[in-house]
Amino acid sequence: MNLAVIGTGYVGLVTGTCFAESGNDVICVDIDVRKVAALQEGKVPIYEPLLDKLLERNASEGRLKFTTDLKAAVEHADIIFLALPTPPQEDGSADLSYVLDVAKELGKLISEYKIIVGKSTVPVGTAEKVRETIRAGTDAEFDVVSNPEFLKEGFAVEDFMKPERVIIGTSSKKAEKLMHDLYRPFVRQGNPVIFMDERSAELTKYAANSFLATKISFMNEIANLCEKTGADVDAVRMGIGSDSRIGKRFLFPGIGYGGSCFPKDVQALAKISSDAGNHLQILDAVMKINTVQKTVIPQKIKKYYNGDLKGKTFGVWGLAFKPNTDDMREAPSIEIIQELLKEDAKVKVFDPEAMETSKPMLGDSVEYTDNLYACIEQVDALIIATEWSVFRTPNFKKMKTLMKNNVIFDGRNLYDLDQISGKGFYYNSIGRRVVDEA
Repeated sequence: MNLAVIGTGYVGLVTGTCFAESGNDVICVDIDVRKVAALQEGKVPIYEPLLDKLLERNASEGRLKFTTDLKAAVEHADIIFLALPTPPQEDGSADLSYVLDVAKELGKLISEYKIIVGKSTVPVGTAEKVRETIRAGTDAEFDVVSNPEFLKEGFAVEDFMKPERVIIGTSSKKAEKLMHDLYRPFVRQGNPVIFMDERSAELTKYAANSFLATKISFMNEIANLCEKTGADVDAVRMGIGSDSRIGKRFLFPGIGYGGSCFPKDVQALAKISSDAGNHLQILDAVMKINTVQKTVIPQKIKKYYNGDLKGKTFGVWGLAFKPNTDDMREAPSIEIIQELLKEDAKVKVFDPEAMETSKPMLGDSVEYTDNLYACIEQVDALIIATEWSVFRTPNFKKMKTLMKNNVIFDGRNLYDLDQISGKGFYYNSIGRRVVDEA
């Protein structure tokens, strides 16, 4: 099929590239001239495993193109995907200005049947607003479909190519058939394409992310309780995760969730619910728990040093909000580092991919290092803020020779207590007993 993807952010770039990989002819559109020029040269602006290779292959074979010319892309496409930002406003609601501005332009450009597909995470009723906005500018036939994405950063290409399910919200049988044909190559193993009305599809995305955020927050609360009662959160996690009704995923405690989706979507769903007169109290708790959880490591550090961090130097392993991405949006590491700096401490940092993307937020307030070992030279303590694989099996003997003091605060529980015991470290993690051998 001939497709257009408007917006070359995270979702748009993955969507366009993966559709091209399945044989479609795709034009990706963006108003950012420099970004489009870089993409035309094969330069991918985000870090996402496999994306650069797929983009290069499909661009070289002519199935994937990048342009600033919206008119040309619309004329080319049978199906037009809207992958535009919907940032949170001050009241928590999603800003639809980008989506509706493009819809207005589409109304001027559409002269024959098109399917307009919303990929962005949007409030209930947005498809109707898009339909009304386009209709005000054209008499041509078109359908508006809601097709929310469920891409995990770090696994986005895999998630798109082999989706657990595809959600399509439409009231049009014509659009339903074409969308099913489009996604057929991705669900050959039998995973479902679930059709529903547009409003239900829009709400499904918010409900899914908010449920996962709730699961994470519940486990963080249990971890904090474990520390108070002497229980071990790893044992509790395995005990409840073996129940198929609960499942093993999203039960790992830590220092709070971040990224572009969970914080924004929980906040937006809370606003949607409030506006509908159906206040979701559980989401208030989720947001509060997550805010508090980001302070857990600084609290542990202050307690260890009796409140005096002045002149201390801390190494931080991991900056991105999760591994396998360079995304720093709402990353817990930011708040941890800022709290240390407030106490007149010095901070050295290392992340395999997020060094550049962290600089707009951290500036020159920290020392950027080249690798995990340079990061801990002469530090008073190490803080682990992201669970990158490279941090999982370090050379502990080498670490002891480099660190000023053998102290580790692990916000991601990377090491089994048996693994760290006998290594000569003070090791304080989340929801488990403290190993004190320094």
